[in-house]
Amino acid sequence: MNTVSVTFTINGEKETRQVRTDMTLLKFIRETLLLTGTKEGCGEGECGACTVIMNGKAVHSCMVLAAEIDGADIQTVESLAGSGELDKLQLKFMEHGAVQCGFCTPGMLMTAKALLNSNPNPTKAQIKEAIAGNLCRCTGYKQIIAAIQDSSRGGRK
Repeated sequence: MNTVSVTFTINGEKETRQVRTDMTLLKFIRETLLLTGTKEGCGEGECGACTVIMNGKAVHSCMVLAAEIDGADIQTVESLAGSGELDKLQLKFMEHGAVQCGFCTPGMLMTAKALLNSNPNPTKAQIKEAIAGNLCRCTGYKQIIAAIQDSSRGGRK
């Protein structure tokens, strides 16, 4: 089993770890770093449940090898409430009923956060385009889109 050393930042903390060259970022986050908010859905980059923010962009962590994160800045859903208080986006998801079974929620939140970080006032069409890679079987997306729109109004946390 081959390993490499990677140095990266995860949720604001710099780390250096040995990782197997065949391990996905998803498995590394969940099994090595024990950050279990990131969910495994399809394992093929189709559902978005495993979305994290890597170097400012939303990525499906099941499609990235952990060996590729050397020098990367990674944010998982745990980073949103890092101060002990929920992020405005999380509050808006609750307020709008955008959370039902909750399985897609971490990935949806991270996709929305990446969008709002790069575009603080997206249009409805831009929100739909951004979340197109995230599947939700419960809400029908209306509440999710409304929560993201509402979170973008009047500044964000």
